[in-house]
Amino acid sequence: MGILLCVQLYYILFVYGRLARYKVQSYQDSTNFPPVSVIICAHNEQDNLKEFLPAILEQDYPEYEVIVVDDCSTDDTKWILQDFAREYKHLRIVDIKEHVQLKHNKKFALTLGIKAAQHERSILTDADCQPQSKHWLKEMSGAFIEGKEIVLGYSPYFKTNTFLSKLIRFETSHTAMSYLSYALKGNAYMGVGRNLAYTKSLFFRGKGFNAHMHIKSGDDDLFINHNATPTNVNIAIHPDAHMYSTAKNTWKAYYKQKARHSGASLLYKRKHKRMLATQLITAILFYTMLAVVLVLYPVCWQYVVGAYLLRLMSQLIVFGKIYRKLAVKDLLIWLPVLDILYYFYICTNGLFNRHKKQISW
Repeated sequence: MGILLCVQLYYILFVYGRLARYKVQSYQDSTNFPPVSVIICAHNEQDNLKEFLPAILEQDYPEYEVIVVDDCSTDDTKWILQDFAREYKHLRIVDIKEHVQLKHNKKFALTLGIKAAQHERSILTDADCQPQSKHWLKEMSGAFIEGKEIVLGYSPYFKTNTFLSKLIRFETSHTAMSYLSYALKGNAYMGVGRNLAYTKSLFFRGKGFNAHMHIKSGDDDLFINHNATPTNVNIAIHPDAHMYSTAKNTWKAYYKQKARHSGASLLYKRKHKRMLATQLITAILFYTMLAVVLVLYPVCWQYVVGAYLLRLMSQLIVFGKIYRKLAVKDLLIWLPVLDILYYFYICTNGLFNRHKKQISW
């Protein structure tokens, strides 16, 4: 149990501690705002486009284009985009037609969007996402400081009062805490496509999604995993850079979502699989050993309580600073419950579904 505790404290204090100590920067005052391309892939997103696309089209940015790739939608997406295009001249539409002999996925649609982009900097998001402010583009684009080809943003979910919402927001912030911390260590291993940016030249130099086109997921995390270097990644987590999205509202839908996303990690670099597996397995074993020792050796309850409280207090100190940066400070009081659920529900769900065939877009 002592070894497990030490490993967990290493991750909390020395990995996540990087993000806790990070001073959040704003890039709104930068004088370097070259033209950028915002790329959104949409498949039957008529309602989301109506609600969220105007906030993308009305950013406070000198010059930019918004490319929406309509991937074989069967609803009114096409007509809604045409209506928007008449009002917003910087909106461009890429229309993909269904073909009986051509089976494609989001990676194909995203590739077409990047190819159609007129500018070097590509900033990606989804049709169901809403930027926190009109300065989202400035924050993301401004983070392309000298030598940086990738910008990792943060995409929280809208807050609701359900327990499922708390769990989803906790999982999302925990994932962000991990990939942002490792990026600060010069070891970036993933990003989230709801708020992500990279250069067009990097995309084609790295041969796009060719290495993992055979799986549906991974258009965001696998691309970063294969193309990030110790020096070409920056993060943008100023509050104005946040990109909000609507979370799943049923346990079944959330389970399916996590199952769909889990397969991509099989293709991570070995060093990344080892470091993530170590963190996950030691956390699960830590909780398991606490229970085992308490049941088999109840006279040792002081050691069990002491080990648990030491880890929890370390989390509260480090996570408290991070949660304020990630706009989830209300979850800190729920940490003891959500942390256990995170490992025993979400992570085991991912492990059990890693090899399942993915069928959804």
